[in-house]
Amino acid sequence: MTLKEKVQQDRIAAMRAGDNAKRNALGLLLAAIKQEEVDNQTTLDDEGVMAVLLKQAKQRRESITDYEKAGRPEMAASEQAELEIIESYLPQQMGRAEVEALATEIIAELGVTDARGMGQVMGKLMPKVKGQADGRLVNEVVRDLLKNQ
Repeated sequence: MTLKEKVQQDRIAAMRAGDNAKRNALGLLLAAIKQEEVDNQTTLDDEGVMAVLLKQAKQRRESITDYEKAGRPEMAASEQAELEIIESYLPQQMGRAEVEALATEIIAELGVTDARGMGQVMGKLMPKVKGQADGRLVNEVVRDLLKNQ
């Protein structure tokens, strides 16, 4: 069963169970997947669906931050609930310590000693953590490690 089919099956199960929040969140995901397929005139494979899920998760995180800044906790809670549903389809996210360990290894491998080599480090690190770590966290970790050298 493909990832897209799993989302569709879970949406049907949520409808039958009367779980409106999950049904709506999965409906939004399926709409985003369908939009991507229409825009690119293709059928997405699991990797393409995963990219859409990552993009949707990132949008939810940004919305949560914006709603909290605007003093709208009820909207932030709604976005948080959707984010949790989306994250259930994503691979386990790496923690800061895991990202630091990988980044330290790559920095030593490349022999980078200052912030000018950040692009090299990021270029080699991002493919290794794709889908497993937030890009903002990776950037922050690499920046801190290079600043402390």
